[in-house]
Amino acid sequence: MKSKIRAFLVAGPLSLFFLLGLSALAATAPARAEPAREFVLGNGMKVIVKEDRRAPIAVQMVWYKVGSIDELNGSTGVSHALEHMMFKGTRHHKVGEFSRLVAELGGQENAFTANDFTAYFQQIEKGQLEKVMALEADRMANLQFDAGEFAKEIRVIMEERRWRTDDQPMGLLNEALNAAAWTAHPYHHPVVGWMDDLQHMSVQDIAAWYRRWYAPNNATLVVAGDVDAQRVLALAKTYFGKIPARPIVRGKPQNEPAQLGLRRVTVKAPAENPYVVMAFKVPALRDVEQDQDSYALDVLSAVLDGYDNARLSAQLVRTGNQATAVGASYESVARGPVLFTLEGSPAEGVSTEQLEGLLRAEVDRIASEGVSEQELQRVKTQLIAAQVYKRDSVFGQAMEIGMMEAAGIGQKHIDRIIERLKSVTPAQVQAVAQRYFKDDNLTVATLVPLPLEGKRPAPPPAGLLH
Repeated sequence: MKSKIRAFLVAGPLSLFFLLGLSALAATAPARAEPAREFVLGNGMKVIVKEDRRAPIAVQMVWYKVGSIDELNGSTGVSHALEHMMFKGTRHHKVGEFSRLVAELGGQENAFTANDFTAYFQQIEKGQLEKVMALEADRMANLQFDAGEFAKEIRVIMEERRWRTDDQPMGLLNEALNAAAWTAHPYHHPVVGWMDDLQHMSVQDIAAWYRRWYAPNNATLVVAGDVDAQRVLALAKTYFGKIPARPIVRGKPQNEPAQLGLRRVTVKAPAENPYVVMAFKVPALRDVEQDQDSYALDVLSAVLDGYDNARLSAQLVRTGNQATAVGASYESVARGPVLFTLEGSPAEGVSTEQLEGLLRAEVDRIASEGVSEQELQRVKTQLIAAQVYKRDSVFGQAMEIGMMEAAGIGQKHIDRIIERLKSVTPAQVQAVAQRYFKDDNLTVATLVPLPLEGKRPAPPPAGLLH
């Protein structure tokens, strides 16, 4: 793909505040766009339309509920490989013609694969929506699988893996962390796939994956912008409605067994500085009304690292000079299990083991002393203020809707989740700090830097991206 979005997504699900910050304005100011409207076509395809008439543009996104979470040993990376092949021609359009036609219409298009979904999008002048809808429906139903094109594209994918992971110390560290934290669950595998699986992948594997998952009843169409909901529905019926539904048989859940003690993994790679990531298993958001700990964990993440002068940065970088970089994140919205991470790069004279203790000490301080109502309100205000501007993005609204739908939570709950986050109390933040940050929930990944020998990450080779 052409944009940076894949590098962002392939690492895993997104944090709740990133997802929901896009709609924070709905809780603090008058809405300037109509609520999204939902429809279901006769073949089971869900259609969601968000009318926003501030600019004469439209964004179309098709989200398939299939990603690396659905893959098994030996087939890792097949969802991402299929994403690449979706640009390789249909019965009605030649290789490369999809992108060429969108460009000629003055639009932009791309795709991305994540743990939980695969999505395709076009941003276009509103009058051209019907044409890109016809193109997208065509490749849902009529994709062609040429062995020669696959042979070329799988080499591109392997080079992408080398560029984004094998030659990147943080990519290797993240991959090793997930492989250690998850022993049975498919989040063990990288979205791009293990290199050995890519080397043994066939065009028949891709075609079978397409036939298994790419059906209208496993997809959600999201259209946002200067559009009319009824007109979009009519177009969806015309182009997507005629595609027949197919049985979608999901695999067994591959649930993660209970962790029985602290896990450690070390990665040695050429890098400038050491780095450590501490990942604690914590609950995901499943029930919008009942999962209070999820909201409290999200707020805890923000207290630690939600704004410029949050606790980790203030204590360990600015005041203590014990780290050059620190961070905390909580990935609450996902189809599978989730992690709360503390991470950082130690300052000169500080070891990664010492930094681990310093990071945990900040959580322990909250567990023992709590947070004041004033600090909590400041954090909430900062979070909302930092994200309000994203509400002005039509593309951002479509992304927000699609991700919530793909995770199984549903976009109708977005504003309710914001209200629940705003209601989190200091006692609830203190309680989750006490409850979840134990060794039995913890996996630690440490980067040990090797000499760079004058090497720096190279730019992507020509032809790597769509």
